[in-house]
Amino acid sequence: MNLIKVLATLALVLAIAGCGNNSKFRSYDGPEVTQLMLFKEQRQLYLMHGQQTLKKYDVGLGFAPEGHKRVEGDGRTPEGYYYIDKRNPNSKYHLSIGISYPNPQDVEVARSMNLSPGGNIFIHGRGPLYRRGLPDDWTAGCISVKDKEIEQIYAMVEDGTPIAIYP
Repeated sequence: MNLIKVLATLALVLAIAGCGNNSKFRSYDGPEVTQLMLFKEQRQLYLMHGQQTLKKYDVGLGFAPEGHKRVEGDGRTPEGYYYIDKRNPNSKYHLSIGISYPNPQDVEVARSMNLSPGGNIFIHGRGPLYRRGLPDDWTAGCISVKDKEIEQIYAMVEDGTPIAIYP
């Protein structure tokens, strides 16, 4: 009888261990990501170590992807030079890392129109609210990738990493 209990317990432990790690948090011990480069027209995000491409991702942009973000609610993804300034492990879009938009020039342009430049621009996943059939460019100005991809990006990219966003 004891042998049956031991075997049943062992089988249960192995079954639980076989379920794998469902955590969205990954580890990364490869080369440092020294810069991100986003090419909006190609919808490509590159994670770079110097001149070497470590990873490349297809992305979705804001629902009005052409042109530089000027004001809150315009649906555009910013263009220019920024840096990663925060992270949200509890994002409704799975995980997200923040981009330092608006910079002082962005603020000045929006103020000249008596409007807000907006903010809260992130690279994020899709999250549970994402539905198949949405257009590729569906965000309010953020950069979206698949959930498994933001897990990689979240692990690889440190706060303070520069990001260049090209038209």
